[in-house]
Amino acid sequence: MTQAADHIHIKVDEDSTAYGGELVADVLKAHGIPYVFCLSGGHISPILVACEKHGIRIIDTRHEANAAFAADAVSRLSGKIGVCIVTAGPGLTNTVTAIKNAQMAESPLLLIGGCAANLSKGRGALQDIDHMSVFKSICKYTISVQRVRQIPKLLRQAIFIAQSGTPGPVFVEFPIDVLYPFYLVESELGIKPNAKALSDKIANLYLSTYIRGTFAGAFDKQLVSPIPPQIPYASNILIQKCAKLVQNAQHPVCLLGSQCTLPPTSTRDVVEALESMNIPCFLGGMTRGLLGRNSSIQLRHCRKDALKEADVVLLIGAVCDFRLGYGKVLSRKSKIIIVNRNSSTLYQNSDVFWKPTLAVKGDPADFTVRLHKFLSAQNYKCSDSWVETLRDKDNIKEEINRKMGLEPTEDHLNPIHILQELENHLPDNAILIGDGGDFVATAAYTVRPRAPLTWLDPGAFGTLGVGAGFALGAKLVRPEASVWILYGDGALGYSIMEYDTFVRHKIPVISIVGNDACWNQIARDQVPLLGSIVGCSLEFSSYEKIVEALGAVGFRLDRTNEHEMVNIFKQANEINQQQRKSVLINCLIGKTNFRQGSISV
Repeated sequence: MTQAADHIHIKVDEDSTAYGGELVADVLKAHGIPYVFCLSGGHISPILVACEKHGIRIIDTRHEANAAFAADAVSRLSGKIGVCIVTAGPGLTNTVTAIKNAQMAESPLLLIGGCAANLSKGRGALQDIDHMSVFKSICKYTISVQRVRQIPKLLRQAIFIAQSGTPGPVFVEFPIDVLYPFYLVESELGIKPNAKALSDKIANLYLSTYIRGTFAGAFDKQLVSPIPPQIPYASNILIQKCAKLVQNAQHPVCLLGSQCTLPPTSTRDVVEALESMNIPCFLGGMTRGLLGRNSSIQLRHCRKDALKEADVVLLIGAVCDFRLGYGKVLSRKSKIIIVNRNSSTLYQNSDVFWKPTLAVKGDPADFTVRLHKFLSAQNYKCSDSWVETLRDKDNIKEEINRKMGLEPTEDHLNPIHILQELENHLPDNAILIGDGGDFVATAAYTVRPRAPLTWLDPGAFGTLGVGAGFALGAKLVRPEASVWILYGDGALGYSIMEYDTFVRHKIPVISIVGNDACWNQIARDQVPLLGSIVGCSLEFSSYEKIVEALGAVGFRLDRTNEHEMVNIFKQANEINQQQRKSVLINCLIGKTNFRQGSISV
């Protein structure tokens, strides 16, 4: 049925004050969405107002990218889809980096965007661009709503797609005329009363037909409940084959990636399976912290050695992209088992540097639990001697790093020492968020997440600027947690204004800034290779004063008060937890050669 003919068959209630924004809120409420992240705009006002009336909390940020990053964090930590709502044109284009980051991190995020009225598209309307073309390549699903009654169906479908298979972001575009009430939309159409000219009569007929088609059946009762997502699961036959390979291995190694933390399998079940199998594990992405702070089977520093000696390598949610040297770090003598929800990822860069012995399409978390069941039936447990061989190598690296933390830097404080002290005094309920280059890369080998789903970093896209948005989402999902952002000073510049958001919405977080007045991760290579530091220099800015101006608490840590470092960490945590205030600690740091040979991966 065409839109023009809809009104002939379905009556329109012209006096109704109901509006499309309410339907959006109905669907979100039915999906258990407790909060949405946004930056206000006229195109999306009906959605935000309706969400507020439905008891959905509105968290408005100072930049749209941070709203999207916050929604990403909610998806990763809660198992529910995170929702970002932004206005048309620049509001949406400001989210592009964050949405691409969610795609690369396989995070199921719902992006809702406003746009010009359907009749006004392509006619020079305010903030009118082709959103579909912008987001098609970075979203699993993009759709533009044409009629009000489509809203529940299309939103349910979008959320279903986002959470099914390999998760990812989806985009639903809402023209302004499907969000406001009938009488307001009609008043803006320009229908001329008492038209006499034939051209005016034709225009009136067209506009009247259009609006009635838009609102036909708009508020008839529809389903708004969630559609259960479709999750791919490995076959028993493939898992049995994997179990046989593992059972016959002398030196197996597990590399775990973020898909191991996806619902519906609980992280608790995954941990129990891994600990029972006793296979040495290296954790990446969202699996950092999966095995706790001091697991007997987790290793951090000797991955290259482990992979060289391994006879069976299990890539459980891990992929052969740049993080594994495109597969070059894998030995051709090893039997490789790779498990992933994504078929194409199973063979990424294969037949060049590596080749899978068994490629298993299925949910990695479920695979791990079921693999353990097969192996436990055979009373399997990996040899303690193999684990201890790798542990001894890891301990040597740990001792080297410990000593490097004691070495004085030419200027300011040793960043390794700061992070080592932070590691020793972080509360057990800490959630860590990494946003930076050199400082955060050092932290990844120094600071240990305390539990599953307590570490967030951008993922494979390597995006700077995720810190504040991730912190917003994390603190809302886990209000009892102590949320700590580990910032590089360069990365801090992307989102320091969100301290205003933390204060306004009473969402207290803590930031540790490694301030070396430099884009040091770039300078490490640029200076020796090209002989210039151009474009890499910053200033030792007083970032603590900026957050104080926004209503937070700031500390400066340098050589003059280095002896107070532990007290400052403790004081920051007390202010955050007891006074419910946000804190920033500006740590002036010097240069080390920590990442120029002390760590092998």
